[in-house]
Amino acid sequence: MEIISMDWKVLNIPLKKPFKIALGTMENYEGVVVKICTEEFCGYGEASPSPKIVGDTVQSIVASLKRFKPLVIGQHVENYGKIMEEINRNMIHNSSAKAAIDFALFDILAQMAGMPLKNLLGGKKERIETSLTVDISSVERSVKHAEELLEQGAKVLKVKIGLNPDEDIERIKEIRKITDVRIRVDGNQGYSLRQAVKVLNAIDKYEIEFAEQPLPVGREEEMKILREKVPVAIMADESVHNSHDILNLIGKVDAINIKLMKSGGIYEALKMASIARAAGMKIMVGCMIETKVGIAAGTHFALGVGVDYADLDGYWDLKEQPFDGLKYEKGYNYVYDKPGLGIKELSSIF
Repeated sequence: MEIISMDWKVLNIPLKKPFKIALGTMENYEGVVVKICTEEFCGYGEASPSPKIVGDTVQSIVASLKRFKPLVIGQHVENYGKIMEEINRNMIHNSSAKAAIDFALFDILAQMAGMPLKNLLGGKKERIETSLTVDISSVERSVKHAEELLEQGAKVLKVKIGLNPDEDIERIKEIRKITDVRIRVDGNQGYSLRQAVKVLNAIDKYEIEFAEQPLPVGREEEMKILREKVPVAIMADESVHNSHDILNLIGKVDAINIKLMKSGGIYEALKMASIARAAGMKIMVGCMIETKVGIAAGTHFALGVGVDYADLDGYWDLKEQPFDGLKYEKGYNYVYDKPGLGIKELSSIF
């Protein structure tokens, strides 16, 4: 089925409150949504920029999409693999722009097959439990934020840490006092090895499920040392973008966080999941700040492959929801029983 159009729109959506992690603070979400159409079907994709993680901006995404468009128009969706390989040959990096095209093509493929994308990808699960995120603020505000998320049905909390070791220990201690739900922590590369050993040993008694990327990218050998010095399971996030990165992490971490914006979409993520499974690593599907287009794609992938964990709450922080494509209920993400991604525009975007 021939592709006849590819369009995109830049979004700028304020957040409900500033979102602070060890890598910085966001007040607005700026991203790009993509719509690719054949004569019969249209598919949606999203690119969420992250200059400090994947090295892109809205401007670089738009420039990449302009370059990729001639490689997409006139092609047949059934040749999806060849399209993505040609895009990858044409330009290295620019993974979120590639992810947007990848999502839209997979959306169309699943619509052509008459099934939700999760089924096309394997249909291993019908729902997946997702964490909700407590960002970095004062200990008192972190506890209040955790209480708010628990009131909204959170069954798993992901608590951001990485700026102040002593305060981080206190933050986890105080949050544990108010709940017995599972707690994960995410350092976003914020610690030295010595700080990470101190913090993770101190908070282990609060029943921490795992610690995500405590050390900076490039310190993978230190990640192995950390894993040996603490009882908390270690997950790699910013250290793993593609299937090649996983090979460098075998024996150094217990789990990986696959984010489709890092991998360039589902095409590469499927390879990553296969290698991680073969290496005995657990898998989480994570996200950036994204609309429900990107989060729906991540949820379909997580359900199709049947991963171990999910952190797919990136739309929670947006003041406005321009799209629908999934629902959250009692701690779980569900997608709709519709062909493709099941995306619906809630406001006039295209």
